[in-house]
Amino acid sequence: MTTIATAHGTTTALPAAFFDKWADMATWPEWNTDTEWVHLDGEFRQSATGKLKPKGGPTVPFLVESLVQDREFVDVSKLIGARLTFAHFLTRADGITTLDVEISITGPLSWLWIRLMGKSLAASAQPDVDNLIAAIAAVQV
Repeated sequence: MTTIATAHGTTTALPAAFFDKWADMATWPEWNTDTEWVHLDGEFRQSATGKLKPKGGPTVPFLVESLVQDREFVDVSKLIGARLTFAHFLTRADGITTLDVEISITGPLSWLWIRLMGKSLAASAQPDVDNLIAAIAAVQV
């Protein structure tokens, strides 16, 4: 596994607010700068599948690999010869929610995908976390 990027943010918003936003995949392009659209097949749960369209890229199938309410959300995009993983972890302590995101890739063609989109993913990871926190804050006002 190769880590492409990590990002971190804190907020007073409750972890449930993140799950509400993640479950509403049609709104992802509002805070995720690399995404044109996202479609989830059915409800937001572990083992759910869907498709997403990155800006400037082909439509990609994905799987919600792990979902632990208010703690963890991991989705995996299936690329040719590689698996691109976005792991989102939430912790809550002393009235503060911490969000940590890790983008990683595995597979025999991971080197190619890193060359094609690694810089873009690395550049957008922190802004996307910041935008997500801001979008949640805007809803809670």
